[in-house]
Amino acid sequence: MKKSHIVMLLTFLLVIPATLFFGLRLSGRAYYFTSTLVIIEILIPFLLAFERRKPQARELVVIAVLSALAVAARVVIPIPSFKAIFAIIMLSGIAFGPEAGFLVGAVSAFASNFFYGQGAYTPWQMFAYGAGGMLAGFLFAKGRLPQKPIVMGVFGFLTTLLFVGPLLDTCSVFLTLPTISLKAAWPLYISGFPVNLSQGTCTFLTMLLFGNPLLEKLDRVKVQYGMTEEQDGL
Repeated sequence: MKKSHIVMLLTFLLVIPATLFFGLRLSGRAYYFTSTLVIIEILIPFLLAFERRKPQARELVVIAVLSALAVAARVVIPIPSFKAIFAIIMLSGIAFGPEAGFLVGAVSAFASNFFYGQGAYTPWQMFAYGAGGMLAGFLFAKGRLPQKPIVMGVFGFLTTLLFVGPLLDTCSVFLTLPTISLKAAWPLYISGFPVNLSQGTCTFLTMLLFGNPLLEKLDRVKVQYGMTEEQDGL
């Protein structure tokens, strides 16, 4: 397993959850501090992915553009709970690997909240959005899952419904319940299911209709910028 993948998994499973737990104990606008810590923590595995070569600035611009596209996919679509942001994040992970997917997800969550409003939920959204991009990068890397529209669409739907959505619902559990218990928490997960279903449907349609065209363009970018050097897989 690549060093950057190991660091990323440790970051996802241990470091960021610890940061979120620490952030819950802070008051005021501490969520800006917590969000900054999450971005720094996510940058570490991303930078480790470049340890064998020196990336050019234009390669990092591609990640920035994908983050901006993901923000637009959340902000521009006027239908509540029907946003294409998860599809763009997952496609970023499929195209450039789990580290890039994680980073695009976290950055786009933080940046898009400048339109919707920052809050204590922002670091949790960064964590959940990034997790979707990371999972897509892992499962589609080196042909583990075929990059076929229907496969990507079903993956996006199930990941949003059963993984990213419940992570966001967990944010509500921690931020709204005075005492956390299964009896008090399950209604929040049930109430979040229709929202997750709607988001999953949008993700499915976006990846089904636009997944391959976008991946083809990103593949050309990778070839042009020399971003296809062979690296050790998992």
